[in-house]
Amino acid sequence: MRDAIRVAVTGAAGQIGYALVFRIASGGLFGPHQRVRLQLLEVPAAEHALQGVVMELRDGACPLVEEIVATTDPKRAFEGAEWTLCVGSIPRKPGMERSELLGLNGKIFVQQGKDLAEVASKEARVLVVGNPCNTNAWIAQQAGKGLPPDRWFAMTRLDENRAKARLAEKAGVAVEKVDRLAIWGNHSTTMYPDFTNARIGGKAATDVIQDRAWLEGDFLKSVQQRGAEVLKARGLSSAASAAHAAVDTVRTLHEGTKPGDWTSVAVSSDGSYGVPKGLICSFPIEASGKGKWKIVQGLKLDEFGKKKLAATVGELEEERAAAAAAVGIQS
Repeated sequence: MRDAIRVAVTGAAGQIGYALVFRIASGGLFGPHQRVRLQLLEVPAAEHALQGVVMELRDGACPLVEEIVATTDPKRAFEGAEWTLCVGSIPRKPGMERSELLGLNGKIFVQQGKDLAEVASKEARVLVVGNPCNTNAWIAQQAGKGLPPDRWFAMTRLDENRAKARLAEKAGVAVEKVDRLAIWGNHSTTMYPDFTNARIGGKAATDVIQDRAWLEGDFLKSVQQRGAEVLKARGLSSAASAAHAAVDTVRTLHEGTKPGDWTSVAVSSDGSYGVPKGLICSFPIEASGKGKWKIVQGLKLDEFGKKKLAATVGELEEERAAAAAAVGIQS
């Protein structure tokens, strides 16, 4: 059995965190032979609930869990962490302005970025799940300059999984037949699930599904608005599927993508595809394992795709500017 990997989870008593920690404890992130040290963070108001989560983790008798730390102190939670999953964030409430939400979350992620840079492992990787995740990741990255830009990620795998499920359903195939499906841009209703470069059973998705009107219309709408549909149906935001997507993201970055395939994750742009440098934007990513990755180059976007990419990048730039103004960071 290998030495334990330290995994920090913020918002660990929330709905996503609750679903996530048991996946980690059972080997979902790093496999059945890798021990983990869980370092769980919550706000003081949820400390009692966090103790309940710890009770259940202990009752699970998971052999891969070497130790559990439950705390309201970010530095203790992040100490030596090799992977941190930032799940906790303040949700938008009725009547709340977007700038107010960005400011409230901005303060949280400024401090978490500083703390991670100070006490996390020098090989630390950070996945931001809490929304608005792209901009929250950018804020934390700007505050946590001690960690290189390529260590910060924001989750768009849930959008990818949703898009793959829709295409598989339409084509009447198993979901694993869908690959090379990239999410471009922001984790919001502007994100672009790129069906033009996707494959179904090794064939171009547009050859298998030749209904372009459906692809540009119902398909896009169903993926972009899926979160709202789940919220309406269950009265709560997506939790289990979000936790599953977080596991998928980290596992893929840790193990690597399959040859010839890619995954979707928001990373710091290097200027590829005209996306401004430093913007945390979702791209198609090839991962070589152990957290190493690169943006897939040379993909062609048609005019429809270019317009969608421009729109979502524009939204990201607006969010970044608003967040920078709210927390006093230069964008």
